[in-house]
Amino acid sequence: MYRFSNTVIGVLNLLSLLASIPIIGAALWKARSSTTCENFLQTPLLVIGFIILLVSLAGFIGACFNVAWALWVYLVVMIFLIATLMGLTLFGLVVTSQGGGVEVPGRVYKEYRLGDYHPWLRERVRDPQYWISIRSCILSSKTCAKIESWTTLDYFQRDMTSVQSGCCKPPTACTYETGVIVGGDDCYRWNNGIETLCYECDACKAGVLEEIRLDWRKLSVVNILVLVLLIAVYAAGCCAFHNTRHAAHPYHPSDDNRMTKVRPRWDYYWWRWWHEKKEQLY
Repeated sequence: MYRFSNTVIGVLNLLSLLASIPIIGAALWKARSSTTCENFLQTPLLVIGFIILLVSLAGFIGACFNVAWALWVYLVVMIFLIATLMGLTLFGLVVTSQGGGVEVPGRVYKEYRLGDYHPWLRERVRDPQYWISIRSCILSSKTCAKIESWTTLDYFQRDMTSVQSGCCKPPTACTYETGVIVGGDDCYRWNNGIETLCYECDACKAGVLEEIRLDWRKLSVVNILVLVLLIAVYAAGCCAFHNTRHAAHPYHPSDDNRMTKVRPRWDYYWWRWWHEKKEQLY
């Protein structure tokens, strides 16, 4: 049973070590491919991914080489890691539960409203310093340049990303006739200048939040799968820790009934004789 349990924990820790690679890879991929250079998702994922990698390595060594202290450290860190990952996943699911696009009559694309998103996300994009960095990333990504050549017909027949819909054009409800602007506040913020467009519009901020919301949903699925694996590894780790301690102190008086049911090890009778003599002396 000892060898079997430690083999199981060794294999599971190897799997959790491998599972840390997709987490780290997803965070790095998000950092490179993000239109908005949003990094408040990547940083926690990178930290958690590296911690899982190191903790799994410690558990693997402790289980395979009977290092009790390594398993003890592994179990303590693992329980905090599971709690942190669970909290991050639940928080992500809560803040991304609101939002989504609104259908535009006669158009393929959707438009987005800032008020539809969670207050925590809204406060982030309303921070001027925070928004300046996101705006710079959108400009450098040439997101709006991709639809510069669109014709009027294209706007009726082709789809857009959430960032393009919110940042690269005025809201569909806006009308500009003979110098009179009709529509909401975003209609007044729109400007044809390539450096301005609708980057200061609430619709643009909502489009950014929609991209974040979809990405966070995908990452939450990965987090849930990793959580299930980590909980299974932790349960097996508890068994391996118990077995490792038992291997260091193999016999105990309370084990007499159990030892009669299996073939004892070669030093069992010597140990029992010594224990009985010790009791007689004291």
